[in-house]
Amino acid sequence: MVKNIENVRNIEKLKETFSNVTKEISKVIVGQEEVIEQVLIAILCDANALLESYPGLGKTTMVKTISSVLDLKFSRIQNTPDLMPSDIIGTYVIEEDKGKKMFRFQKGPIFANIILADEINRATPKTQSALLEAMQEKQVTVGNQTFPLEAPFFVLATQNPIDMEGTYPLPEAQVDRFLLKILVAYPKFDDEMEIINRFTKEEAVREVKSLLSKESLVLLQQLTRQVPIADDIKKRALEVVAKTRTAKDLIEYGASPRASIGLILAAKAKALLNGRKYVSAKDIEDMAYPVLRHRIILNFKAERDGKTADDVIKELLKN
Repeated sequence: MVKNIENVRNIEKLKETFSNVTKEISKVIVGQEEVIEQVLIAILCDANALLESYPGLGKTTMVKTISSVLDLKFSRIQNTPDLMPSDIIGTYVIEEDKGKKMFRFQKGPIFANIILADEINRATPKTQSALLEAMQEKQVTVGNQTFPLEAPFFVLATQNPIDMEGTYPLPEAQVDRFLLKILVAYPKFDDEMEIINRFTKEEAVREVKSLLSKESLVLLQQLTRQVPIADDIKKRALEVVAKTRTAKDLIEYGASPRASIGLILAAKAKALLNGRKYVSAKDIEDMAYPVLRHRIILNFKAERDGKTADDVIKELLKN
């Protein structure tokens, strides 16, 4: 285990490593550089992320490609109202061995490194809660037996902001388990033209290479927590989170201390991705949006004025 960040030689070379990872992902995914960066930040922080976008923007392909480049076992769960917790976690089955019947636990799709929980808000609350223990404790419990999940482990969930009929909005307690809420926007015109050219030709999508091992990723997660942050930058992060609790003219309910921890960690990961040994004030400002946008509840006045969570966060940072 790395005990001190100064013992790691050539930390600046990490920027080149992550640049190669991004280039490899771009063999399949066109554009969306900011989204890919934020997913990598969540992975470096050993945390979960919620991706929100309209259908057809390549979220599933993106997550699957990232798992291949990082050499992680990928599993996809398509959430539907009739999905049961046992469909995710697994269940005991009866097997016969030498004339004797015995129970054997058959693992569900949760036993992977990256879990893509597609359209998580279409699952019932009972099924959604089955993910809570896995997301927070990195383990699942069936009956009186607990099964640890293989490290590293992340849940990357998606939800669709439209067509809310027949959905079950995530409770605040579960939303707070996600370090980041990542907004996936429509591609730029030139990027979409490249997507059209790439996916309407006869040639198959190029295969990607694995550039990092699981062991390297765990080491990078340890390194992320050791990135130094100055006291004034740390104070700045805390002030931003604290303002969400006092800005009653805009926000009904502010962010919890989990947001403060998440903001510092995400800023450290962003610094590491850029090959820096320190956290800058810009890292805090950039990560304030994905860390806070799902943790604040706007009041009636702000919603009546047509403000979004990002608009409010921008005002807090400006003030």
